[in-house]
Amino acid sequence: MRTRSIVIAALSALALGAAACTEAEQDEAQADANDAGASLQEEAAQVGSALEAGAKEVAQEIDEGTDRLAQEADEQEAETAADAQGNDGR
Repeated sequence: MRTRSIVIAALSALALGAAACTEAEQDEAQADANDAGASLQEEAAQVGSALEAGAKEVAQEIDEGTDRLAQEADEQEAETAADAQGNDGR
């Protein structure tokens, strides 16, 4: 019985030591995870900024393109009107 108590005490001490080591490892893993999370957040912010800048550039190009198309349509309309007047005068 005494031997069994000693074995149980020894196993208990080993379990407590393992738990302390595991807790320290968990703390280190948590710190690593926090660092990785902060890095990912910074990268995501940079990607978001790049996407925003790209979207603004595309929107500006679309706006310029629609302006050009509207101008060409106006010119075509004026040309068609001039042709129609020329045909009416024949």
